[in-house]
Amino acid sequence: MTAPARPDDCIFCKIVEGEIPAEIVHADETTVAFRDLNPQAPTHVLVIPRSHYENAAELARHEPVSAADMLVVASEVAEREGLAPGYRLVFNTGLEGGQVVFHAHLHLLGGRPMGWPPG
Repeated sequence: MTAPARPDDCIFCKIVEGEIPAEIVHADETTVAFRDLNPQAPTHVLVIPRSHYENAAELARHEPVSAADMLVVASEVAEREGLAPGYRLVFNTGLEGGQVVFHAHLHLLGGRPMGWPPG
């Protein structure tokens, strides 16, 4: 199955295509990881699939390998960033779940204690 067409206004698709600059920390054939412009922790990296799906559930449904790749990349970036003591991975889904950009993405957060509950 092929990914749906890229929306013209998707900022993450534009980052994937190099149309918008970002501080890229990892890129491969299925994913791109870059620093969040509005970090919520000392380390805040977004891991996105190159293909456009609205949220993580849609990505997992249509491209489960790409969804799994995001988790592998997040762990590799966390190790390189020195987050071995602990970090948080977050997928926000839908407006009520806090999703702002409707392109599947994984937040990698670390560098400070991650209390519970979040928020």
